[in-house]
Amino acid sequence: MIEYVVPNNIDDRILRRAVKLLEDGGLIALPTDTSWSIVCSIKSKAGIKKLRKLSGERDERHFTLLCSCMSQFSEVCKMDNTRYRLINRISPGPYVFILKSLLSTEKFLDIRRSELGVRIPDHSVPIRLIETLSHPLYSITAKKSMTGKKEPDDIEDSLEKATELPPIPEAELFENGWEMEDIDGLDLILDSGEERELIFSTILDMCEDEIKVLRQGAGSWPI
Repeated sequence: MIEYVVPNNIDDRILRRAVKLLEDGGLIALPTDTSWSIVCSIKSKAGIKKLRKLSGERDERHFTLLCSCMSQFSEVCKMDNTRYRLINRISPGPYVFILKSLLSTEKFLDIRRSELGVRIPDHSVPIRLIETLSHPLYSITAKKSMTGKKEPDDIEDSLEKATELPPIPEAELFENGWEMEDIDGLDLILDSGEERELIFSTILDMCEDEIKVLRQGAGSWPI
């Protein structure tokens, strides 16, 4: 279930195996520049269904598209030159950008909002996997409540109405890859052998003229 990888020299055989799992609807845990994430292929309806079930969240702002380059943003979201320049200036990095999604993206992902979170993580493991897969990954933050060892807070209804997303408690985040072995439905852990910091990304809502901070995290704002 765990494959140990060297971030800057990942075995192509491991990447191909991971891609095959994603194409078949599998879920993979991997490190990012913030905390650990669990991902599926954006083109796998079975994978998206499994990811949503594992998350238990109904607010689409908890789900993020991980991309490897700016050009992938334009394939799923609407973005003008002003937003492009700003995002390009601080990416890759610990930021999630909420943008207006394309109608085709809304239909395929079956999302109930016209916005979508996208980011480019500053970590070679997700970047190399996305490049090998040739399209973005749908992701959620890995949390200890997913192991069944801790009951999640019953806050879904309030989150749907909130304008801000509260920070994820540090106690809910994982430091090491092996800690996620008890997550039901997880097919593979790509472990870079490094402890992840107990931090989360900054979420910036860029759907309107004024940028709003939905959650303050590792990325500083304003810049």
